[in-house]
Order: sequence, then structure tokens, then C-alpha cells
Amino acid sequence: MGRVESEYYRRDALGVVHPRASGAVRIVSLVPSLTELLFALGLGDKVVGRTGFCIHPRGAIRRVPKLGGTKDVDVAKLRALSPTHLIVNIDENRREAVDELRQDVPHVIVTHPLIPNDNVALYRMFGAIFGREAAAAALAAKFEAAKVAMQASVADLPPERVLYLIWRKPWFTVARSTYIAATLALARWYTLPAMETGARYPTLSDDDLAWSEADRILLSSEPYAFRERDRAALQAELRDRLGREAAVTLIDGEMTSWYGSRAIAGLEYLARFRRSLSSGT
Repeated sequence: MGRVESEYYRRDALGVVHPRASGAVRIVSLVPSLTELLFALGLGDKVVGRTGFCIHPRGAIRRVPKLGGTKDVDVAKLRALSPTHLIVNIDENRREAVDELRQDVPHVIVTHPLIPNDNVALYRMFGAIFGREAAAAALAAKFEAAKVAMQASVADLPPERVLYLIWRKPWFTVARSTYIAATLALARWYTLPAMETGARYPTLSDDDLAWSEADRILLSSEPYAFRERDRAALQAELRDRLGREAAVTLIDGEMTSWYGSRAIAGLEYLARFRRSLSSGT
């Protein structure tokens, strides 16, 4: 890899070019999906801190100390770990906390994937910074293969307008500018509302047109953990409100919203899930 190419890959979401890691590397990750990616790249032994939401890979992750949540990290505990690198995300972490931690952590790597293809850049950035180029290239190849296979699998299915719900009372959905919406679009599921309102996660009133315009309503398992009782209750509510039977389906939120290495399994899951709903199985 040439010097210019290496610098390009080591550039984070804010345009900061990070040096190649050297010496005793100590990584804290405040992004669950990227904690998993670090392990997938063979960097698990370098991870010294994580959030309570960093739950993968199960088993191996248990040895890594928890430092609170993505929004309420325990700054004092994090500082005590003396990390050399901090992994954060623009959507998931509070800017104020990250700015405070810049005083203590030499390298703060900021991420902000917006579309599925951004996963390849993530793999390469981590690979270039932490000396795992070969592992990153292998993940990139698996991702590209999964994307091609998924698009081929759903190519004959009709497009559907979907309302993807992530919270209830108030109802929150996702704008088309989000990573989730872009991932669903690969499966020919196009999120509502179609028009951008400026909010990446807009709220819905009970009389919003999206309820009646949607061909299918998807209830995500995160951040709100929708269950079968929620699905049944919403279906009954919409039957009364709309005067027709609405298609309301539970969906695994990790498979639509987690980037990093889990995005590969996510594309495989979406291909199976989309086809199973089309066939009625």
C-alpha cells in the first residue's frame, strides 16, 4: 500500500488522518457495532473498554470493562484505562463527552457511516490504522459478495413502501438519509416518509399519512425492544383506525442498523427475510 493511499484510508469522518498505531495500543470503543468489528479484525486483545451495549462477540466481550452507555459514558472510568485510541460515532455518542475526552486520549477516531458501502471504508480505515490490512480486505470481499447475492435474491420482488419504527409513544421512524433506510433500500424496501423533514429520526402522529401509505410496517428490536404483543396491539389499533388489515412485522434491528462486520450477516438476513415475507412463510 502506497503512502498516499494509506493516508486516504486512515482518514476518519471529520477528515482527520490518523497515524498508524504503534507501541502498546489500548482501544476504547463507544460504538457497539465497531467494538464487534475490532474483534473481527483480530484486535480484541487491544480493546480495554466498551459500553454496556457492546454485546458482541458474545463470550469474548465479557472480559472487557463496561464504561456506561453510548450517551452516558463514565468519563472518569474511561480516563483511568489510559486508552491510546477512542472509537466514537457522530450519531451514537454525545459530542460534548467526546470533546472532553480529547484532552486525555491521543487519538479519537470519529465514524459516520450513512450507506452500506461505507462499511468497506470502515474496514479499510481500521485496517490501515491498526495494521490489519489483510483482515480488512477479507471482510470487504465478504461484504461485496453478500451485497451482490442479496440484490440478486430480491431482484424479482416488487418494491414496497415500509414504515420502520424504532420507538413507541411517541412513535419514531427513520428518514431516508439514515444508514437503516439505505440498507433497507438494497432489499427494495423504501422507507416512509419519502420527503426529508430535516430530522433523521422523525416522530409520527397517529394521523400521519405514512400509516396508510405503508405497504408494510416494520417494528425493530432496537432501540425499543418491540415484541409480539406490541405487533399484535399495533395491528389491532390500525385495523380500527384504517379500516383494513395492515401488515405489521417484527424485524431484527441489529441486522439493519449495525454496520461493521455484522453488516455482512445483515445483508444475508435481509435477503432471507424479504423472500420469506414475499412467499408467506
